[in-house]
Amino acid sequence: MRATSKASLTTATERFEPVLAAAGEQAGQVGEEIFAVVDALDSSASLRRALTDPTRSADAKAELAERLLGGSVRPDVVALVAGMARERWSADTDLPDALEDLGTTAQLVAAEHGPGLMTVEDELFRFGRVLADQRELRVALAARRLPAENRVGLAERVLEGASPETIALVRRTVSALRQRSVTGRLARIGELAAERRKRVVASVLSAAPLTRAQLDRLTGILSRAYGTEVHVNAGVDPSFLGGLRIQVGAEVVDATILSKLEEARRRIAG
Repeated sequence: MRATSKASLTTATERFEPVLAAAGEQAGQVGEEIFAVVDALDSSASLRRALTDPTRSADAKAELAERLLGGSVRPDVVALVAGMARERWSADTDLPDALEDLGTTAQLVAAEHGPGLMTVEDELFRFGRVLADQRELRVALAARRLPAENRVGLAERVLEGASPETIALVRRTVSALRQRSVTGRLARIGELAAERRKRVVASVLSAAPLTRAQLDRLTGILSRAYGTEVHVNAGVDPSFLGGLRIQVGAEVVDATILSKLEEARRRIAG
C-alpha cells in the first residue's frame, strides 16, 4: 500500500477507534460487517473505481457509499466507508485492503476484552508454525478450488482449543483468501496486533529451543536495536543446524549455519 493510501488508512483508523471502543467485546460483530463490505468491493471492480475515482468529488463518492450500503450494514460502518470514500487512494484495490485491516482491528479490539492480544498473537504464531511445517496443510488452506467451508473446517480442526477471536481471524483469512499467501496475511494480523500494543514483534527460528535466559538476552538486544519494546515469538526448525533466523516485519536477519553454507556454495560455484 502506497504512502497516500497508508495516510488515508491511518486517518480512518483514528476516526473509527471511538466506535470500536464503544462496541467493546461486540467489536467482532462490527468487524464481520466490515468484511461483508470488503467482499462486495472485491466482487465489483466498477464499484471500487466509483468509490476511489479521483476525478469525482468527495461528496459524490460518500453519497454513493451511503446510498449503496444504507440499511445493509450498521450506520457506523456506513459512515466509515463513506468517510474513507472521501479520502484519496493510490489504487482502487487499496480501499478494500484498508477496510480488511480495519475489520481485523475490530476483531483485535474484541480480543482486548476477551483473551487478550498476547494470547491471540501466540495462537496465530503457533498456527503459522504448523503451516510452515506441514506443506500439504498449507496448500490445502490456500486452494481456491476447495469450497470455503472445507478450508475453514480444516483450519478449525487445527485450531481446536484456541480462543474464539483467533478462530474468527483465521476463518476470515482462509475463507476470503484475499492474499496469495495465508501465512502472509497471518503475519499482517500479527503486525496489527503489535501496533495496538505499541511494540514490535520478532519471529525467531533456531535449530534447538532457546532457553529463558537466551530469550531474555535476545529480547533485550532487539529492543535496544529498535528503540522500543520487542516481543519475541520463538520457534524451532532443526534443518537450520545452528544459528538464528530473525524476522521483524519485512526485515530478515539470517544467521543460520545452513544459510552460511549456502552462501559459501554459491561463491564456490562462481
